[in-house]
Amino acid sequence: MLTIAALYHFTRFDDPAALKGPLARRACAEGVKGSLLLAPEGINGTIAGSRAGIDAVLAHIRALPGCADLEWKESHAEAMPFGRMKVRLKREIVTMGQPDVDPRARVGHYVEARDWNDLIAQPDVAVIDTRNDYEVAIGSFAGAVDPGTSSFGEFPAWWEANKHRFHNKRIAMFCTGGIRCEKSTNYLLQQGVHEVFHLKGGILKYLEEVPKDQSQWQGGCFVFDQRVAVGHGLAPTGHVMCHACRRPLEPADLARPDYEEGVQCHHCVGEFTEERRQRFRERQKQVALAEARGERHLGRD
Repeated sequence: MLTIAALYHFTRFDDPAALKGPLARRACAEGVKGSLLLAPEGINGTIAGSRAGIDAVLAHIRALPGCADLEWKESHAEAMPFGRMKVRLKREIVTMGQPDVDPRARVGHYVEARDWNDLIAQPDVAVIDTRNDYEVAIGSFAGAVDPGTSSFGEFPAWWEANKHRFHNKRIAMFCTGGIRCEKSTNYLLQQGVHEVFHLKGGILKYLEEVPKDQSQWQGGCFVFDQRVAVGHGLAPTGHVMCHACRRPLEPADLARPDYEEGVQCHHCVGEFTEERRQRFRERQKQVALAEARGERHLGRD
């Protein structure tokens, strides 16, 4: 059984590039795979490996500047959900494109998973899903507002165009693991919204802690690895990924006439040129050959 750790932490890294090599080498030495982002504002990512390997990498991260109180969320998988270990440098660990947003200054009120149902049931509370449209499409909280954004960077413009809808409302926000809400709640506070709340630990913490018979969650929660989506108890839901557009698919979507494995799905059938689809077909051919040899093709990651 492999351990999966999802983490983020806002802190000041004066030289993220200097941290990249040692972190990557430690992860690889421990057999840990996944993806970690480093930026001047902190660290974000998901890693998987043995219990001992994950503990070693987390200890390395906690020793980085300002990371002693790092928190993370764990789940488990029978098979490795990543093909390799990637440590990347970014301008932001989650891209919002708002230079004045700083979660270290202040964020909304944290709400524990066990208290979330009571909050969102209040008539003066508007619940906003801060995730991307393809994530919302496979699951969300009952009654939540879907901004319909294709990337987190579109959220500020959506809020500016729609803020009139939430006059005299308290705002409750949520995302997969909490990182997008750290920025979006700070942004709303800067915009003059007085009462802003967010789900501590995100949907993943809620699905881990709240019993299914008490849950207000409907559907699956998209995760950024080969599990594709998880449900209550963080068990995989059976969703698959279109490796052309990276959108999640229901198992029934594989029977649609537009679906071609590794090449297109009903979401992206009109989005790519024939030249690109041919490249996708060649990639899929190489993936199939690798699988036949009992290997994993890195084009899947």
